Amino acid sequence: MDFLDKNIISIEDFSKDDILKILSTAEEIEKSNNNKLLEGKILATLFFEPSTRTRLSHESAMLRLGGKVLGFSDPSMTSGKKGETLQDTIRMVHHYCDVIVIRHYLEGAALEAAKVSKVPIINAGDGANQHPTQTFLDLYSIKKTQNRLDNVKVAIVGDLKYGRTVHSLAKGISHFSPELYFVAPKSLQMPDYILDNLTKNNINFMETQNIEDIIDKVDILYMTRIQQERFDNNEEYEKVKDIYELNKSMLKGCKSNMRIFHPFPRVNEINVDVDETPHAYYFEQAGNAVPVRQALFSLVLGAKK
Repeated sequence: MDFLDKNIISIEDFSKDDILKILSTAEEIEKSNNNKLLEGKILATLFFEPSTRTRLSHESAMLRLGGKVLGFSDPSMTSGKKGETLQDTIRMVHHYCDVIVIRHYLEGAALEAAKVSKVPIINAGDGANQHPTQTFLDLYSIKKTQNRLDNVKVAIVGDLKYGRTVHSLAKGISHFSPELYFVAPKSLQMPDYILDNLTKNNINFMETQNIEDIIDKVDILYMTRIQQERFDNNEEYEKVKDIYELNKSMLKGCKSNMRIFHPFPRVNEINVDVDETPHAYYFEQAGNAVPVRQALFSLVLGAKK
């Protein structure tokens, strides 16, 4: 793929070679002292949903490359509160910047933005659909911790029905012949369309409701939060909110190379006593967002070929 001026909307738009190019560029940038690749460029961050790591890491990535940032993190302070459509917002904002990062509560919002934007759109999460840049940093983190991407055993735990992060990860990692374990209560299992796609691509996977069934088998244990904001019925949320609580004592039989990931925010699905174990990698994982997003900006804006 020629990345110049390309949108980053769905992980499905990227081939294995595309993903490897992004990761190798991130590695190169992380090792480099060149922080002026995007001097004169402006990033607009449009966050219609709350965010800490995703917004700040995108902004940090642009600033560290010599660019500048404008945008908002509180949609109630924008003209959207007055009834302005997303399309009209994008048609205005693209005149003010060179690239737009958008997070939105509606599935498909990033794609709709891309249809009217004259600058690249980067999807930072659209409803319960996808979160492609998170997948790139997750794959970068897997490569860093396992020294490979191929044939890694990955367990994904928690909200697999509504988790856009895990939807994108399941698709992205399928290029690398993984063995996948999906751990979720019956009401929050991975959607059938993703399982059907894995089957079509001959990816081995197993579904279970118990962490104990898989914790000694995997290289990556990917914990996720049960997302209260995705539930229409609070009673249903209350039934499952505390179903998985990983603690230090549960790690006794796991592989020495096993690392624990989490896209954050953490609620109570990982006890703080896990933080000081050699298996905890979620804070470093969050840090890997900066070089990966630096790579994405550099590629879509033509600073890296």
